[in-house]
Amino acid sequence: MDKTEVKVMKKILSANDKIAEELRADLKSKEINFINLMSSPGSGKTTIMERTAQELGNKICVIEGDIQTTLDAERVAKAGIQTFQINTGAFGGDCHLESAWIRSAIDEMDLSSIKTIFVENIGNLVCPAEFDVGAHTNAVVLSVTEGEDKPLKYPLAFQTSSLCIISKIDLLPYLDISISDIRENVIKVNPKMKVIELSAKTGEGFENWLNFLQ
Repeated sequence: MDKTEVKVMKKILSANDKIAEELRADLKSKEINFINLMSSPGSGKTTIMERTAQELGNKICVIEGDIQTTLDAERVAKAGIQTFQINTGAFGGDCHLESAWIRSAIDEMDLSSIKTIFVENIGNLVCPAEFDVGAHTNAVVLSVTEGEDKPLKYPLAFQTSSLCIISKIDLLPYLDISISDIRENVIKVNPKMKVIELSAKTGEGFENWLNFLQ
């Protein structure tokens, strides 16, 4: 990477961070919580959002980020909540969301009854962790099917998050894996991380997630 590329990248990140800070402050003044969910593809983020929407109703709204399609947004919208889709294919297929795009989506929302805004970031444990979207909380979702070493291989997403949701725990009886080892590796990468274990399919542990949102 030459000096010109470095300068351009710094300028992009600086502009993104400025919008993110403004957005974070604006939502705080409105007493609206903003949570950014990051994970690998297939971790169960959308299923978590579906069940959360069913439990909390119109107190929440969701921004879905994907490179293409509106499939996840359509699933979540069935709960009757405000759901917005951002497809990055129009922006060159970026593997992350940026704060300017998030702000544009929020500008379209009716926030009169909203207590929490969720962003389901694009399935990727690298790029989304590098871009501040203006959230008050970054949360990383890690399914038990991904193995025990994912936090060690992709530490940035865990280091920039304050909450880790270990998902799909209903599958543990069928896997040769230790959830205590997963938790240990999460804490090894981020000793201050809060960890919630749940199954959005069966509801096991889901009350801990709902309590966190209160």
